[in-house]
Amino acid sequence: MNKWSELFFGLVFLIGAILVAWLSSTYNWSIFGKSLDFLSSAWIFLQGGLFWLVFLVGVLLVILGISDLKD
Repeated sequence: MNKWSELFFGLVFLIGAILVAWLSSTYNWSIFGKSLDFLSSAWIFLQGGLFWLVFLVGVLLVILGISDLKD
């Protein structure tokens, strides 16, 4: 693919994902009683990723601090 088609398809996917997330949270999509609120699940996933990022940075800093104590 050339650079323009990659850029176009990337923008289509981004706008499509944003629209699906917004529409699913606005119109309360559900199947068999289960909610398909993609915006809420994306937010929960982002919160989990942020938690693990902060946790692993803390572990890295502790390991680096212990390494510096040995010297």
